[in-house]
Amino acid sequence: MALLDMCISAGISCAAAHVNYHHRPEAEEEEAWVRSFCAANGIACYIKNDPFEWTGNFEAAARQYRYAFFARVVNEHGFSGVLTAHHMDDLLETYFMQEEKGIIPETWGLKEERMIEGVLVCRPLLDKTKAELEDYCRQKQIRTFHDVTNDDCSLQRNRIRHEIINTMSMADRQLVLREIAVKNAVLQERRCRVNAWVKEAGLKLPLYRTWGGEERLMALRNELAAHGITRSRRGLQEIDAVLLRHDDPLVPLGDAVLTVHDSSICVMETPEPYAVTVKNPEQLQAISSSDFRIEAGVPGVNAVTVTDDDWPLTVRSPKDGDKIAMRFGHKSVHRFFIDRKIPRYDRMVWPVVVNCRNEIILVPGLGCDKGHYSICPSFSVLQLSRYNCR
Repeated sequence: MALLDMCISAGISCAAAHVNYHHRPEAEEEEAWVRSFCAANGIACYIKNDPFEWTGNFEAAARQYRYAFFARVVNEHGFSGVLTAHHMDDLLETYFMQEEKGIIPETWGLKEERMIEGVLVCRPLLDKTKAELEDYCRQKQIRTFHDVTNDDCSLQRNRIRHEIINTMSMADRQLVLREIAVKNAVLQERRCRVNAWVKEAGLKLPLYRTWGGEERLMALRNELAAHGITRSRRGLQEIDAVLLRHDDPLVPLGDAVLTVHDSSICVMETPEPYAVTVKNPEQLQAISSSDFRIEAGVPGVNAVTVTDDDWPLTVRSPKDGDKIAMRFGHKSVHRFFIDRKIPRYDRMVWPVVVNCRNEIILVPGLGCDKGHYSICPSFSVLQLSRYNCR
């Protein structure tokens, strides 16, 4: 309310955007007050009051929900961007939360300007305390509301607000603000240095291992952030330890994995097991997959000769316990991967060909089983690379 009144008093052409989550009993009254204030001051008011449903963390879901709404209003009505009334208390709270969580943030505290949902978001009140803004509203006789959920000290931000921020003098605040400025300067310098290295040579594992610890964590944070993945400082340190020890890592990251391909550190989608059924030879040419390609038969370790009693065939990803009958006995597919130094990520999607009797008759790169070899193979199967390392 203070920010909106300041904009009106300064003659800034603006509108108000309000989100009603229906999360508190006062929500309807607050929405009505915003509408009436805007109407009295000739300000356009955009309201989102659809039922809000979320899973997981309410604050995170609500933040994404409202900024998506703000971006839509900006784009639909041709505004320059979004002004939010984050203040000094919010900045300090965010900083102490970052410290407690032990994360490596993009910025310590809050940035005055940043892009969110593709629109410019500005925070012009970061030099004002919450108390100063409350005084402003009292002097201007502007009604404000108290969010009772902010009194719940079981929540980290509320606990920090009541136990730390509200007890700090202005001198204490200025000391912390200077500390934040110094840490952001160091962060920016490190970010520029790491970005320059990566731009010149890519995120290569041998080069990565020559960097200092903070530079390595910064590079990891940037790589994960590019894929929408965040990890705490401790989480990044655990990944870093794996990269320092292993040349062929496979680090699970939820729906993704971190691995290395051709010396490049990259984040890949976690592959799902697949199985493609081929009913007859005529269907071979119609098969399309991101993991393998079927071509005309050429003698070699990718080729197989099939007979009528082998159909239908299945091309699938490997399973635990897979074995193939070779001239010298059965060979474990997993052992083949180890012997041929097949990267661990490739092992998850490497194609194997199975006949109607559930016998593995071909493992591309290893060859066909002892009963399906000839100098005129029926077709060849080639493994395809999924890698998209930057």
